[in-house]
Amino acid sequence: MCLAIPGKVISLENNGTGKVNYMGSTVVANFSLLPDLKVGDWVIVHAGFAISKLDQKEAKKTLKLFKEMEKLSST
Repeated sequence: MCLAIPGKVISLENNGTGKVNYMGSTVVANFSLLPDLKVGDWVIVHAGFAISKLDQKEAKKTLKLFKEMEKLSST
Protein backbone atom coordinates (compact mmCIF):
# COMPACT_ATOMS: atom_id res chain seq x y z
CA MET A 1 0.00 0.00 0.00
CA CYS A 2 1.20 3.49 -0.80
CA LEU A 3 0.46 6.56 1.28
CA ALA A 4 0.16 9.69 -0.87
CA ILE A 5 1.38 12.79 0.95
CA PRO A 6 1.14 16.12 -0.87
CA GLY A 7 4.43 17.94 -1.41
CA LYS A 8 5.15 21.46 -2.58
CA VAL A 9 7.50 21.99 -5.53
CA ILE A 10 10.34 24.21 -4.30
CA SER A 11 12.75 24.04 -7.25
CA LEU A 12 12.88 22.96 -10.89
CA GLU A 13 15.97 21.93 -12.84
CA ASN A 14 16.46 21.97 -16.62
CA ASN A 15 16.82 18.16 -16.68
CA GLY A 16 13.18 17.54 -15.62
CA THR A 17 13.89 17.02 -11.94
CA GLY A 18 13.54 19.26 -8.92
CA LYS A 19 12.88 19.34 -5.21
CA VAL A 20 9.68 18.80 -3.28
CA ASN A 21 9.06 19.80 0.34
CA TYR A 22 7.13 17.28 2.46
CA MET A 23 6.22 18.84 5.78
CA GLY A 24 9.80 20.06 6.27
CA SER A 25 11.67 17.26 4.49
CA THR A 26 13.08 17.85 1.02
CA VAL A 27 13.31 15.14 -1.65
CA VAL A 28 14.37 15.10 -5.29
CA ALA A 29 11.66 14.12 -7.75
CA ASN A 30 11.37 13.55 -11.48
CA PHE A 31 8.79 15.88 -13.06
CA SER A 32 8.87 14.46 -16.61
CA LEU A 33 5.29 13.13 -16.32
CA LEU A 34 4.00 16.62 -15.43
CA PRO A 35 6.00 18.98 -17.66
CA ASP A 36 3.95 22.12 -16.90
CA LEU A 37 4.75 22.29 -13.19
CA LYS A 38 5.85 25.52 -11.57
CA VAL A 39 7.54 26.29 -8.26
CA GLY A 40 4.77 26.45 -5.67
CA ASP A 41 2.62 23.71 -7.24
CA TRP A 42 1.49 20.79 -5.07
CA VAL A 43 2.15 17.25 -6.26
CA ILE A 44 1.91 13.59 -5.32
CA VAL A 45 5.18 11.69 -5.86
CA HIS A 46 5.38 7.91 -6.23
CA ALA A 47 8.64 5.99 -6.72
CA GLY A 48 10.48 9.27 -7.34
CA PHE A 49 8.10 10.55 -10.04
CA ALA A 50 5.53 13.32 -9.64
CA ILE A 51 2.39 11.54 -10.83
CA SER A 52 -0.35 14.08 -10.14
CA LYS A 53 -0.87 17.73 -9.38
CA LEU A 54 -3.19 18.96 -6.60
CA ASP A 55 -4.74 22.32 -5.99
CA GLN A 56 -3.52 24.09 -2.86
CA LYS A 57 -6.85 23.75 -1.04
CA GLU A 58 -6.92 19.96 -1.42
CA ALA A 59 -3.23 19.64 -0.49
CA LYS A 60 -3.64 21.66 2.71
CA LYS A 61 -6.81 19.74 3.65
CA THR A 62 -4.93 16.44 3.27
CA LEU A 63 -1.93 17.68 5.27
CA LYS A 64 -4.26 18.83 8.05
CA LEU A 65 -5.72 15.32 8.24
CA PHE A 66 -2.22 13.80 8.47
CA LYS A 67 -1.35 16.16 11.33
CA GLU A 68 -4.54 15.22 13.16
CA MET A 69 -3.73 11.51 12.75
CA GLU A 70 -0.24 12.15 14.11
CA LYS A 71 -1.68 13.83 17.21
CA LEU A 72 -4.05 10.91 17.80
CA SER A 73 -1.28 8.33 17.46
CA SER A 74 0.89 10.06 20.07
CA THR A 75 -1.76 10.06 22.80
